[in-house]
Amino acid sequence: MTFDIILKYFPGLTPQQQQQYERLPELYSFWNSQINVISRKDIDLLFERHILHSLGIAKVISFLPGENILDVGTGGGFPGLPLAIMFPDTQFYLVDSIGKKIKVVNEIANAIGLKNIRAEHIRAEEASGKFDFVVSRAVTQLKDFYPWVKGKFNKTSKNSLPNGILYLKGGDLKQEIAESGLAVQQFHLKDFFKEEFFETKQVVYIKGK
Repeated sequence: MTFDIILKYFPGLTPQQQQQYERLPELYSFWNSQINVISRKDIDLLFERHILHSLGIAKVISFLPGENILDVGTGGGFPGLPLAIMFPDTQFYLVDSIGKKIKVVNEIANAIGLKNIRAEHIRAEEASGKFDFVVSRAVTQLKDFYPWVKGKFNKTSKNSLPNGILYLKGGDLKQEIAESGLAVQQFHLKDFFKEEFFETKQVVYIKGK
C-alpha cells in the first residue's frame, strides 16, 4: 500500500504535507522495531489502516485555525498525528497512559517537523485545559470513554459541528450506543473510502458538554 491512497482521497495536499505523510512508513518501521506501537502485520498497511483511517475524521469535519484538539489514548499517534499534518494551523494535544508510546509520537513529530503537536504521558482525566474537539480511536466503550472527557469542551463552537467527540469505531455499535445513553451521530467511512477495510468503520460524533 503506497502513499497514492492518501492522494486519491486528499488531492489538495501541499508538497510539505505530502513529504510528511510519505516519511511515516520509514519512521514507524524504525521505531516499531524498538517499541511495538503497531501490530507487525499492519506496518505494510500503514497508509490504509492507520493514516487514512485517522483521516476519516477529516472527511467529517475540517478543523479550523486556532482550534484545540485533544487525542485521547493516542498510542503511536493515531488519529492525532495524521490529522495534525492535515490541519497545520490547528493545535493537537496527544495523551496516552503508556510513556514509551508518547516517546515514539514525539520522535516522529520532530523528525517530520510538526510544530502543532504536543504529546504527554498522562491519563485522559489528567489532561488540563479546554478543547474544541476530542478525537480517539477505539480506546474503550463509549459509556466509559465519555466520563473521561466530560467538562473539557470550550463553550463556544465555531465549526460546522458543535464542539464534541469524534470517535473512530468499527462493527455493529447498536448495543454499545444504547448502553452509553448518549445521543450520537454516525458517519460511515464506506461513504468516503471504497476500500474493503472501511466497510464497517465509522466516525461516531457526540456533542460535548
